Amino acid sequence: MGNFAANEGLSIFVILVWLGINAFLFVNFYIVFLDRRWFYTRVLLGQALSWARAPAAALNFNCMLILLPVCRNLLSFLRGTIQHCSRTAARQLDRNLTFHKLVAYMIAFHTAVHIIAHLFNFEYFMDAQLNRNSSLLTFVLSEIGNGDNASFLNPIRTNETNPTIVMFTTIAGLTGVAITLALILIITSSMEVIRRSYFEVFWYTHHLFIIFFIGLVFHGYGRIVRGQTPASLKANNPEVCADQFEDWGKNGSYCPVPEFAGNPPGTWKWVLAPMILYVCERLVRIYRSHQKVVITKVVMHPSKTLELQMKKKGFSMEVGQYVFIQCPSVSRLEWHPFTLTSAPEEDYFSAHIRIVGDWTQALYEACGGDKNETQEAWKLPKIAIDGPFGTASEDVFRYEVVMLVGAGIGVTPFASILKSVWYKHIQNNQEVFTKKVRQTKMPSSGLAWPDFLSYNIYLTRWKETEAAHFRVHHEAENDPITGLKQKTLYGKPNWDNEFTNIASKHPGTKVGVFLCGPPALGKSLAKQCLSHSEADVKFIFNKENF
Repeated sequence: MGNFAANEGLSIFVILVWLGINAFLFVNFYIVFLDRRWFYTRVLLGQALSWARAPAAALNFNCMLILLPVCRNLLSFLRGTIQHCSRTAARQLDRNLTFHKLVAYMIAFHTAVHIIAHLFNFEYFMDAQLNRNSSLLTFVLSEIGNGDNASFLNPIRTNETNPTIVMFTTIAGLTGVAITLALILIITSSMEVIRRSYFEVFWYTHHLFIIFFIGLVFHGYGRIVRGQTPASLKANNPEVCADQFEDWGKNGSYCPVPEFAGNPPGTWKWVLAPMILYVCERLVRIYRSHQKVVITKVVMHPSKTLELQMKKKGFSMEVGQYVFIQCPSVSRLEWHPFTLTSAPEEDYFSAHIRIVGDWTQALYEACGGDKNETQEAWKLPKIAIDGPFGTASEDVFRYEVVMLVGAGIGVTPFASILKSVWYKHIQNNQEVFTKKVRQTKMPSSGLAWPDFLSYNIYLTRWKETEAAHFRVHHEAENDPITGLKQKTLYGKPNWDNEFTNIASKHPGTKVGVFLCGPPALGKSLAKQCLSHSEADVKFIFNKENF
């Protein structure tokens, strides 16, 4: 239970607080619109009024939060500041994208409720105009404001129109349609299958958030939903005057015609500060993108993996960090994240880029990857760098025992870590507190410290044509796949055995488990961390997020 609290306790607390605020805002604003100021509005709309306004309040709150998890420079600053006080609190910042997605889902939910309620509202508004019977309070309320149109309650001013026309001829309607379309495109293009296979689609549609926020700020300026003014409430008490609506404004009547007004727009108060923070964030990125970056070396690795070694004035990094790379000759708008594979001790920084999409393929060709001859330095493309930014792997040297798990291209953060460990080892740096690093699925050569470092390489998938080659050369001195003395293991690791083995060898310690790999593997390792944590050994799970 203690280890569950260490791994997940603060995250669950944050989520519960966030859900609690959402619930409070929803219920509170639902009740607010049951007040007598909105009595006549409810005569027209019924409970749909509260069902439209309650999610709007929750939307404002979540739209205030949605930009904060993607302010990378702000998060890096906070992470560097907080980790000196609480490592657990700093680790929560590594889940920024998870929280960003949760907030997005909540925005989608409240938007759906808001839209459905307003669809009912517009039907009720239209019905009140169509049923032209002066003996009905709904019709009398709809006719208020026909003279100077200054104090209307029903935004549909005539029975010769329909809700669709009103939707596209009012500020609220137009901005609502724009917001909804932008949100649908953003969410659908963020699906895993699209984001992985068509990153450019995801990238461009995500920038529709600009239209979303502009529409959001101006959405309330039409003041379509109106309530009775405070002065009118004193003169026309709806609890008394509602039954005497046929005599409103007549001589001898103590109930004047009620006056209505909408609430002033308030969304900007919620989103202004986050928008300013995000603009500052983008300005910092623009400034960084204009700093000169020199490509010092290009290495073409097998399986179409490109390594770029670069230098930039004033660039300083830590192990496990990542940068965003832009290549203007490929695209002036697209920035892609890549983990740094160099060590802080080296005089350059590098990134390994697997060629899996249009952008990476274009970069590969721009760097001469499709050519047999060596690319001259002056022909190499210009590169812009934003970063570096912190990740969970920065904490690797804060643990006495570390287990690193890299799957596929996910080995790249640990290349930086192992290089740094090597440099610290050969320099006899006494500040290294890590006694043992255990790495899974990561090839390495020249590391032979049985009491300090052990590593296993697993091949989880292979072709039938390759199996025969593996069998023939299995007894060779060097591994037929990696060329290392360490033999490759076939199939998936037995995580239960791995964790049990580490727990038995390192009692009384906290073991940092670091993963860069697919979500399914992350769930498996998180469960292992919880199940194998006992009184004398605790496994703390850390996962890379991009």
